[in-house]
Amino acid sequence: MSDTSTIEVEVMRIAIIGAGNVGSALSTAAVRAGHTVSISATSAEKASQVAAATGANAAADNAAAVADAELVVFAVPGNAVVDIARDLAPALAGKIVVDASNPLNDTYTDLDIEETAAVQSLQRTLPGVPVVKAFNTIFAGRLGTPVEGDLRLTGFYAGDDTEAKNAVAGLLTSLGFRPVDVGGLRMARALEEMAFLNISLNAGNGWAWQTGWALLGPTS
Repeated sequence: MSDTSTIEVEVMRIAIIGAGNVGSALSTAAVRAGHTVSISATSAEKASQVAAATGANAAADNAAAVADAELVVFAVPGNAVVDIARDLAPALAGKIVVDASNPLNDTYTDLDIEETAAVQSLQRTLPGVPVVKAFNTIFAGRLGTPVEGDLRLTGFYAGDDTEAKNAVAGLLTSLGFRPVDVGGLRMARALEEMAFLNISLNAGNGWAWQTGWALLGPTS
């Protein structure tokens, strides 16, 4: 588990691929935290609308969004991640890629995963680029409200590159979450299942899509 007292929080240049609920909410939270954000969408018009509402910079396309970014967040449907990454691969060299997606099947009744964790397919598409799974367990509606009562929600993350994970932990901290490192990308399967459980509970029970995860109890 990360010790938030030792996590270095830096202002970053962030690209968000996707301007739906998650991309829009993450853009708002990141801009509020002082980061510089560029956002792209399926259309330049959509990117402009979300950028105007969140304080981000609108990008004409995905390549333009990532051009000057240090960290790139994929906030798109799970079945679109690999194709987008393949198209952007040359432009992602030297950057940190964060997969915030969940690999739901077409009927939203299960996960559609070819490997142990869907994010491993993304990593295989981007050899040499550090990929981190993060934000997928956090609903869009909680990205700007990371506290419930006096309890900070947990921002779980997984990856195989220590420096990349440290940067993501800093981003989570800057947004108000308690970052918890769950291990390598293999452990992202647990995060994808946690997200699916929360999605299923809210969809099946008519909940308000405001539930979140918090890891409780002493760690030493």
